[in-house]
Amino acid sequence: MATPDKATTKSKTPVKTKQIDNIHLLTQMIRIRQMEDKTYEMYTKQKIRGFLHLYDGEEAVAVGVIENLDKNDGIISNYREHGHALIAGVSMNSIMAEMYGKAEGCSGGRGGSMHLYDKEHNFFGGSAIVANGLPMAVGLGMAYKRQGNDRIACCIFGDGAVDEGEFHESMNLASLWELPVLFLCENNFYSMGMPFKYAEAETDLVKKADSYRVKGSRVDGMDIMAVLSESEKAINYVRKEKKPYFLECQTYRFRAHSMFDPERYRPKEEVKEWKQKDPIKTFTDRLQKDGELTDSRLKEIYKQVNEEVEASVKFAEEGTDEPLETLTRFLYSDDSIS
Repeated sequence: MATPDKATTKSKTPVKTKQIDNIHLLTQMIRIRQMEDKTYEMYTKQKIRGFLHLYDGEEAVAVGVIENLDKNDGIISNYREHGHALIAGVSMNSIMAEMYGKAEGCSGGRGGSMHLYDKEHNFFGGSAIVANGLPMAVGLGMAYKRQGNDRIACCIFGDGAVDEGEFHESMNLASLWELPVLFLCENNFYSMGMPFKYAEAETDLVKKADSYRVKGSRVDGMDIMAVLSESEKAINYVRKEKKPYFLECQTYRFRAHSMFDPERYRPKEEVKEWKQKDPIKTFTDRLQKDGELTDSRLKEIYKQVNEEVEASVKFAEEGTDEPLETLTRFLYSDDSIS
C-alpha cells in the first residue's frame, strides 16, 4: 500500500515570507476540484473528447507551490495540468473552451486537455509526452540566466517521469550549468498503472537529486500549509542561489489515471484511506476549528465557485469552431501566426 514517507524539510536559506490568506488558499483548491468535477461530467456527456487526466486529490500541490511563484516565473507542466494552469492565472473560461476544442480556448482549441498554453501568464504548456517538460525547463532556465533576471522556471512532473532519460539529462545539465529551475515532482505513487515501488530501484527521489548535486527535500503533498512552507524555501533558494532545486510532493490522485483507465491496480481500501487525507476537507476542518471559517462563508465560497464553473461551461458551449478554411494552418513552417 502506498504511504507517504516522512517529510524532510531542511533548508538554511533565509525565507522570504509571502502573506497568503488561508481562505484564498482554500478557495483556490475548491476552484480546481469543482472545475475538474464539471469537466468529468461534460466528458461523460461527450462534450469534451480525447484524453482527460483529472487532478482530484492533488490540489494542495498546485496551490501550495504556484501561489509562491511570482507572476513572471515560467511554468511548464504535464498532461494533468488543468489545476496548474488555473492557479497560474489562466482563466477558467479559456481552459474549459480549450477542452471543448473551441477557438476561444487558451490554445485556440487545437491543444485540448493535455496541451494548455498561455503566454500572458507564462504558462508554457502541458504535454502528452511523459518527461517532455524537463528539458524545456532547462532551456527556459538557461534563457532566464542569460537575461540576468530573477525569474525561475518551475517544471511540474509526476513520478513516472523519473523513469525517463530526460529526467536524468535535465537534472545533470541544470546542475552543471547552475540554472534557476525548480523541479517539482508530484509523486502520486502510480505512473499510470505501475506502482511506484515496482518502478524504481531507489524510491528515495531526493537521493536521486542529490546524486546530481541538486539540493532537494520531500513534503506531504496532502497538507496545503506544509507544501506552502516548503515550496517557499525551495523557490527562495532557486531565486537567490541561481541553482536548481528538487521538491518531491507526495500526494495521491483520487480518480483513475485517465477516463479510459479501468483502475484494477489499486486496492479500493487504499483509495478510501487516502481520501481521508483529502486536502480540501482537512484544511476546511482546520479553518473551522480555528474559527477562521464559518459554515455560511463556506457555502458562499462554493456558491461563487460553482457560478464560475457554470459560466465557463456556458462560455465554452457558446464558443466558435475554427473555420474550415484555416484548419490546415500551422501544418507547415511558413504558415503565418498572425
